[in-house]
Amino acid sequence: MIGTNLIAAGTGCTPAAAVKYQAALSAAADKFQINTARRLAAWLANVGHESGGLVYAAEIWGPTALQQHYDARVDLGNTRPEAVRIARFHGSTPGRWWRGHGWIQTTGYDNHLAAGQALGLDLLNHPELLSIPEHAAMSAAQFFSTHGCNTLADAGDFDGVCDEINRGHKTAPVGDAIGYADRAMLYRRALAVPIAHVA
Repeated sequence: MIGTNLIAAGTGCTPAAAVKYQAALSAAADKFQINTARRLAAWLANVGHESGGLVYAAEIWGPTALQQHYDARVDLGNTRPEAVRIARFHGSTPGRWWRGHGWIQTTGYDNHLAAGQALGLDLLNHPELLSIPEHAAMSAAQFFSTHGCNTLADAGDFDGVCDEINRGHKTAPVGDAIGYADRAMLYRRALAVPIAHVA
């Protein structure tokens, strides 16, 4: 069980939220082997940033200038004929239908498909299922694990973890992942929690 002190420090959530979501986060971390101080700190920091401290389980839709390009995101699978067909069936566009969901903001057709297959959920037709705390936590852990973030965390490459989660590229002109400073602050806070709280 992840300690509530660690959850609060790592995600920036309130103590009450840490208690409320402790079981969901602990089950997800256990299932996807996010089970060391570095892995937990890196995971919780990114979950905390992406969810606004475990407040948001769905991306707020403007659409913003960035969101207006979601429909054309080939890298997310949003241009696939099947993605367009399903979104239209639901009266939406692929970018809006598969906007960020869950506590790590699973985004796009391909990521919703992968998460749905891994978790046994129909996220193509019901992406809102990731707003349920248990699914929000599991999808965050599934993405973290399948994108090699456990290995990056083991190596102490927190920048690399953030790059995997939010398109940062430490060696590219665009630089760090969006919100990197906040993620790094949460990471440092999580690492400062005594290991006794990681049990």
